[in-house]
Amino acid sequence: MANAPLSIRPIDSKADRKRFVDLPFRLYANDPNWVPPLKGEALGLITPAKNGWFSHAKAQLFLAERDGKVVGRVSAHIDTLALAMNPSKGFGPGCGQFGLLDAEDATTAQALINAAEGWLRNQGMNRVLGPISMSVWEEPGLLVEGFDHPPTIMMGHAKPEYRGWIEAAGYTKVKELLTYELDITKDFPPLLQRIIASGEKNPRIRIRNVDKNKFEEEADIILTILNDAWSDNWGFVPLTAPEIKDVGVKLKPIVFNDLIRIAELDGKPVAFMITLPDLNEAIMPLRGNLFPFGWAKLLLWLRRPRVRTMRVPLMGVLKELQSSRLASQLAFMMIEYIKRASVANYGATRGEIGWILDDNQGMRSIAEAINCTINKRYWIYEKTL
Repeated sequence: MANAPLSIRPIDSKADRKRFVDLPFRLYANDPNWVPPLKGEALGLITPAKNGWFSHAKAQLFLAERDGKVVGRVSAHIDTLALAMNPSKGFGPGCGQFGLLDAEDATTAQALINAAEGWLRNQGMNRVLGPISMSVWEEPGLLVEGFDHPPTIMMGHAKPEYRGWIEAAGYTKVKELLTYELDITKDFPPLLQRIIASGEKNPRIRIRNVDKNKFEEEADIILTILNDAWSDNWGFVPLTAPEIKDVGVKLKPIVFNDLIRIAELDGKPVAFMITLPDLNEAIMPLRGNLFPFGWAKLLLWLRRPRVRTMRVPLMGVLKELQSSRLASQLAFMMIEYIKRASVANYGATRGEIGWILDDNQGMRSIAEAINCTINKRYWIYEKTL
């Protein structure tokens, strides 16, 4: 079969999207650190009617085949909101993306990348970033370090050889995304404990749980802070209403009041921290299928999850406070309170913060101050078309 001709074709049918989703289950079958996604979720990601991201974006999926067998896949996509960005912030006019790359060998990977680039050129693009699968809010970047343990929820995994294949296609690293881990059973250093205690005595500061019964109202507060806090970050593309709705549906089952905090200053929400129990620990044994019995196991887990790891995917402080000592104090207080709840109420022993941009010195300093260490690195690549 290795000598059979390779064909690359664009796809759009339901049957081909299923083949697109099924391929990684074969390629990663012997990788103990790959987390099989729920197939329904994976199909929803690439189906325009089921993913709000398509309200401002378009994509073309490609399959590679030899002798009728699927041996690779890739997506090429264009986000109209990303096109409107300043190029210094990542995307910008003429910039498309590729993502969801998987292949059996270097030849297949090169042919798939060529196909994605060709589609982007035909759409008028002159630059490409990748891999981004498919939005920067989903699974951006290629894993280049940290293959020895599974990713947490909403983080990607890849084969080590993919880095060489992408770089051989003429791509260079443009941005590094980092995740940090820490032992949450240990106390913070004495200095940080004093900073937290000082904040607790400050009558202007209130750190509160979210109220899941007011889900939409709390989400609006967090989104307002997020859009302000992250607006100057590389790669920031505002979430749209359809995307927010989709995210709410997906994440609401793993939203717990004591794991998401909002910091108020003089009664005004100024910061937030979202923490999620690592759903990957629950879905990994399901091998992508909720039936016949996976759904019951997952529902039981969701009632009161017991996990090893908690992930912090998002934190934010209003820009007006970001250069102040108060910003760090609020962050340390939220981390401490969620750390306590994670250990006491969910049995967690490990935390993961990220991803964090390599040039986000404020967040990196906070992670290092609480004795975090880098456990995974993801790279986003760039190429001129």
